[in-house]
Amino acid sequence: MADTAPQGPVLDVDIVSDVMCPWCIIGYKQLEQALAATGIGARIRWHPFELNPDMPVTGQNTSEHIQQKYGSTAEQSVAARQQMTDLGTSLGFQFNWTPDSRMWNTFLTHQVLDFALSQGVQHPLKMAFFDAHFTNQRDLSDRAVLIDVAASVGLDPVDVARVIDTGELADTVREKQQFWTSRGVSGVPSMIFAGKYLVTGAQGADNYAQILQQTLNEAA
Repeated sequence: MADTAPQGPVLDVDIVSDVMCPWCIIGYKQLEQALAATGIGARIRWHPFELNPDMPVTGQNTSEHIQQKYGSTAEQSVAARQQMTDLGTSLGFQFNWTPDSRMWNTFLTHQVLDFALSQGVQHPLKMAFFDAHFTNQRDLSDRAVLIDVAASVGLDPVDVARVIDTGELADTVREKQQFWTSRGVSGVPSMIFAGKYLVTGAQGADNYAQILQQTLNEAA
């Protein structure tokens, strides 16, 4: 959980997300701008969602995957990534796609994030995973990469290795995924404000600001 602007009014914001989802980091950065603009604080908690639960361990080329999944052409795929790159830059986030960029299976990633939640560093780890995947093109299905990134936010590498090797949180993550899908979440990012209002997709800083203010007004 991440607390922002703790001096002002604070809302709970749950975000259902997958680290493979570029719109999830874009949406979060837009929300971050909205929080700064309104002076409203947020208790943020991230929840697991797998865009591609059947993704093999070896992953898949990003461009190839997008063309297969969405029926887009190679040119449309390139244009879409350029749009996201430009949007990311405007929000202070760097996408470094290459022709060799790959999508990865994220079930292990979600298990490490669930462990990080219990240790109070889930939010910084989520940010570090976004950086690792999109900015640094690292393989988030790789055990050594997961341990290294987790250690960078202060988690004990021995504990993280245990979580990965034993699968002790696998059932917990599956239950959390099922909880959200059973409540109608079928796309990400999905943000739930104050446990009441579900908003799907990256909405833009202005829209998030309106949602935050409306939620706060109704809570009052």
